[in-house]
Amino acid sequence: MRLFHACSIAALAAAAIQPAKAQTPEEFFRGKSIQFIIGYEAGSGYDLYARLLARSYGKFIPGNPAVVAINMPGAGSIRAANSVYERSPRDGTHILMTGRGTPMTPLLGGKGATFKDNNSFTWIGSMNNEVSVCVAMKESGFTDISQVMTREFTTGATSLGADDTTVFPAVLNAMIGTKFKWITGYQGGAAMNIAMERGETHGRCGWSWSSVKSTHPEWLASGRINILLQLSLAKHSELPNVPFIMDFAKTAEQKAVLELIFARQVMGRPVFGPPEMPQDRVIALRRAFDAVMKDETFLAEARKGDWEVNPVSGEVIEALMKRVYETPTAIVEKTKEVTPQPR
Repeated sequence: MRLFHACSIAALAAAAIQPAKAQTPEEFFRGKSIQFIIGYEAGSGYDLYARLLARSYGKFIPGNPAVVAINMPGAGSIRAANSVYERSPRDGTHILMTGRGTPMTPLLGGKGATFKDNNSFTWIGSMNNEVSVCVAMKESGFTDISQVMTREFTTGATSLGADDTTVFPAVLNAMIGTKFKWITGYQGGAAMNIAMERGETHGRCGWSWSSVKSTHPEWLASGRINILLQLSLAKHSELPNVPFIMDFAKTAEQKAVLELIFARQVMGRPVFGPPEMPQDRVIALRRAFDAVMKDETFLAEARKGDWEVNPVSGEVIEALMKRVYETPTAIVEKTKEVTPQPR
C-alpha cells in the first residue's frame, strides 16, 4: 500500500512538470467570438466591406468562432489602430480594418499613432487592390482635373494625417499643381457624401472606386458625378479614359514620391491584427480569409451589392509593408514635406 502511494505521488509529480499540450487553432477558436474593429462609421465603404467579410469569415476559421463587427471611428481610423495595438489581446480574437494609409502613419511623420513600424501589426489580407478617384458633383461645374489647377475645389475629409481624404489632395496640390481645399471633421464617407449633396463641398478626392460603385451607383448611372482623376499604381480596367496620376510625374523624384503614397492602394481594404499573435493562428486566419475570397456565396453577395473583390494575401501585404518602411530616407523626407500633418 505504501509502495502504491509512493508510486502515485511520483506519477502525479511527473505529470505536473510535463508541458501542457498546446491548443490547436480549432480548439482555441471553438466557442469564442472574434471582435472585428472597423475604424470608420457605419455605412462607410470600409464598414460595408468589413461587415461583408464578417458575415462569412467565421465559417472558414477552424472552430467556427462568431465574428462580431464593431465600429470605432476617430482620427481617420488611427483611434482603432491604436486601440488594437495597445489594448487588444494578441491571441487572434481581435482584428481590425482601418484606412489603407493608417499603418504608414509613423513612416510619414503623422501624429497620434502609438504603433511604431511595419512590425506593429499582423497582416491577414486585403479584400481589394484598390483604385481611388477624385470626383466632382455635376452641379459644381468641375468636369476635368485641369480645372482644379486653376480654381479652388473643396473636398470633405476626416482629419489631418494618414487618411486618404487629406493626404491625396495635399500630394496632388504639391506634385501636379491642383488647388484642392479640404474641410476636415467628417466622421467618414457617408457624411462626406451628404456634404456633397448639400453643396457644402464640390466633391471628394481619395474615394475608393469600389465604394463609389457600391454606395452610389445611381450617381454614376445618372451622370451626377464627374470622375476627374484615378489614383493608384495601375489604372483600373473600368476607367480607361480617366486621367491617371502616374502619368503626371515629370521627374524620378516625383514618381518615387507618388509610388510611396499610392503603395497603400495594394492593401485597399486591409484586415490585420495586433503583433505577436501565435503563428499557427495567424496561418489559420490567413487561410480562412483566402477561402472566403473564393467562396461563391460570399462572392454572390458582393456582386449583388456591386462590391468589388480583388484580394491580396497577408503574405504579400507583409512583404509590401517591409519594402515601404525601407524606402530611401530622401524620398520619405520629400513625401513628408507634401503630406499634411496634425497640429
